[in-house]
Amino acid sequence: MKYDKKQMERWAPWLLLVAFVALWQIVCSAFAVSEFIFPSPWRIWTQFWEFKAVIAGHAWRTFWVTMAGFGLAIVVGVLLGFVIGSSRIAYAAVYPLMTAFNALPKAAFVPILVVWFGIGIGPAILTAFLISFFPIMVNIATGLATLEPELEDVLRVLGAKRWDVLVKIGLPRSMPYFYASLKVAITLAFVGTTVSEMTAANEGIGYLLISAGSAMQMGLAFAGMVVVGAMAMAMYEFFSAIEKRTTAWAHRGSNA
Repeated sequence: MKYDKKQMERWAPWLLLVAFVALWQIVCSAFAVSEFIFPSPWRIWTQFWEFKAVIAGHAWRTFWVTMAGFGLAIVVGVLLGFVIGSSRIAYAAVYPLMTAFNALPKAAFVPILVVWFGIGIGPAILTAFLISFFPIMVNIATGLATLEPELEDVLRVLGAKRWDVLVKIGLPRSMPYFYASLKVAITLAFVGTTVSEMTAANEGIGYLLISAGSAMQMGLAFAGMVVVGAMAMAMYEFFSAIEKRTTAWAHRGSNA
């Protein structure tokens, strides 16, 4: 029974995707929807195959730029999260300001970043960073700030210092929060890179979307969006696999 349940969970997303694509194709064919307005899955596939080399080049640029911004987000997010979560004063002072900053539309920063760094990879990397570091910071800070007072008191009685509590207990306890934030942040990073490339780059999937839209090649534009979604999903699954291997203790009994 458990085996059947696991098999269903494994295949459910793919079955849903196949059903969705089939329904999409049926609707487009039945109502003769114009390919210039809303392309069918078959049209998207043919455009993808026709321009696969071009798409691959733009996709690779978007991928490594996103990874650069995401890597920077991990470093800054973890450091800020540790500082905020390790001190109640820092938590009370910094957290509201970071929340207000996160509410700002990151697309509005792109023109400013272009003025500062010019058109190219700079604005794309920084946009990916700005949009993705906040979930990492919040989850690390929350994991440290919600450490049980009783546990901390016991460790203090046993002679542990504040640093020891944070490093040996707080950080390991925050790992499930950390991996949860990575899975959210990586998808946001791809959004940030693509948005920046749409206005401040001459390469990447974002640039491809604008170019394809201007040429009325909607199938190509949709193919570009599918590629971005596939890359984000692949990275999401990558971090999920690492999470299961490194924090299995936090998910014990979840398969029951």
